[in-house]
Amino acid sequence: MFTGIVTDVGEIVELEQRGDLRARIKTNYNPATIDIGASIACEGVCLTVVELGPDWFDMEISAETVSKTNLGSWNVGRKINLERALKVGDELGGHIVSGHVDGLAEVIAMSDDGDSTRVTLRAPTELARFIAPKGSVALNGTSLTVNDVDGCEFGINFIPHTKSVTTWGDAKVGDLINLEIDTMARYVARLADFA
Repeated sequence: MFTGIVTDVGEIVELEQRGDLRARIKTNYNPATIDIGASIACEGVCLTVVELGPDWFDMEISAETVSKTNLGSWNVGRKINLERALKVGDELGGHIVSGHVDGLAEVIAMSDDGDSTRVTLRAPTELARFIAPKGSVALNGTSLTVNDVDGCEFGINFIPHTKSVTTWGDAKVGDLINLEIDTMARYVARLADFA
């Protein structure tokens, strides 16, 4: 489990297509504190550490994960949001995030709003019903509050701090974003289906 609070911005330094895609990610995390088999959310996708180096870790990414996320567009030099798994007793500053991406949202508009950036995204039709004003979503691993919803479109704001400590400062119209809907919204909708 994760919180959607990004704690490092890593960099893809190697990509190799073997039976699965293998990625080497440079990090500021101390590798001595990472175990082989540990889960790290990379752009919001829960991946497993398979090898460690002095300032990097390797992940193996299945074809299924590549097909359901934006990881297929990764390239060497790309910056990515990272978050280590939640430990019992850690502060829950965002919301409960599993690292299981539900689909891809597209950035369709961006504009300045004071010092913040207002971003409008389009969610897949089948996921739009789970997104509610003032609810939570995880976008590329970042816990965010939804401002408004209009059909499949929803809006969020990025404050300057978020843009400076995540990859969101580099976002642009047309980007495909890993979207994880709020777990509680999923269960409420499921219960309503049986009411």
